[in-house]
Amino acid sequence: MAKKTETSKCSFCGRPASMSEVLVPSVDKPNTFICAECVEAISSMLSEYRHETKGSGAADDVKLDSVPKPKEIYEFLDQYVIGQENAKRYLSVAVYNHYKRLAQNSGDDVDIEKSNIIMVGPTGTGKTLLAKTIAKLLDVPFAIVDATVLTEAGYVGEDIESLLVRLLQASDYDVAKAEKGIVFIDEIDKIARKGDNPSITRDVSGEGVQQGLLKLLEGSVVNVPPQGGRKHPEQRMIPVDTKNILFICGGAFDGIEQKIAHRLNTHVVGYSTDPARQRVQRDNYLKYVAPQDLKSFGLIPEIIGRLPILTNLEPLDRDALRRVLTEPKNAIIRQYKKLFEMDGVELTFAEDALDLIVDKAIEYKLGARGLRSIVESIMIDAMFDVPSTDSTSFEVTKEYAMEKLLKANFETNKIQ
Repeated sequence: MAKKTETSKCSFCGRPASMSEVLVPSVDKPNTFICAECVEAISSMLSEYRHETKGSGAADDVKLDSVPKPKEIYEFLDQYVIGQENAKRYLSVAVYNHYKRLAQNSGDDVDIEKSNIIMVGPTGTGKTLLAKTIAKLLDVPFAIVDATVLTEAGYVGEDIESLLVRLLQASDYDVAKAEKGIVFIDEIDKIARKGDNPSITRDVSGEGVQQGLLKLLEGSVVNVPPQGGRKHPEQRMIPVDTKNILFICGGAFDGIEQKIAHRLNTHVVGYSTDPARQRVQRDNYLKYVAPQDLKSFGLIPEIIGRLPILTNLEPLDRDALRRVLTEPKNAIIRQYKKLFEMDGVELTFAEDALDLIVDKAIEYKLGARGLRSIVESIMIDAMFDVPSTDSTSFEVTKEYAMEKLLKANFETNKIQ
């Protein structure tokens, strides 16, 4: 950097040193400078030029021949997510159809509409894992965003348009590429309407956010602040067309089972009962979730209409949790074995220890996430001590696991 003197000035615009933040000197030309303002202007022009050259013809990049078929997408998801066949089929078809929409000829007289998806399932059943796994397979930009931080425009929190900032970042700010992407909106149930009736006061993190999402889900040109954050009058916005962006929403919808049970009217008074009601699986009401249940929960009808595909994730039973513990590529037990292997230690788990972990996860009703917290509590002492010893093997028995759970206050009863 050059020292500001009275005689120094920018060789491009003639701006004197006193009017510039800094002057950058030339490497081989003495008394030749460029001011910070000129550097910023050149950078802006260069980025616009790169955007124009990238954007031209980028819409035809998708070739259907190279796109994985629904069965291939399903098989890939199967390597990471145990069970949830119904949700995996819906996702596989929706993603494949999204590719087909992008590969469609512009002169075609049939306009294929996008089918946004909403997934309903208890915590720890794999909603976010499905999204993260499918992102590994895709050739289009993919962004996972959280609905809990969103508020209506003008209030403290993030604007609805910030959802698209993540997509722009995933596509390296190539707008044409981002307009073909997929956005997974997690925790969609957290923006449910706070009351049963349309609010007469402001519901800035509930109904207000839902109304703001309508234009994004439907498809329109949205002005996005490039760095996110609050809008500024002088900030240059990036227009993004959401018509070809596929939105996948997920939420636990805790308590929606009561809405479904009320609609199914499973508690019947009298002797005569409908055979259809008798066939209802009362331990899994989410299997019968319908759009009217989402409306009862607090989603406005307009947003439900823009999420036409509704699927549910099954609660994980004992067998599924046992498989989650050991089978997937990212299984928890595999991760710990790898961690110990890096220290030259062979880690093994007794079968009854694995059964104990699964039983406790079911007891605490935390789903697959509960498995990790339980295993972490069991393994924390071993991970602290074993690397400092000369041991080459370590086995986790049922007695050892129960002892560590008692120490971590997971269990208050004495060992039987």
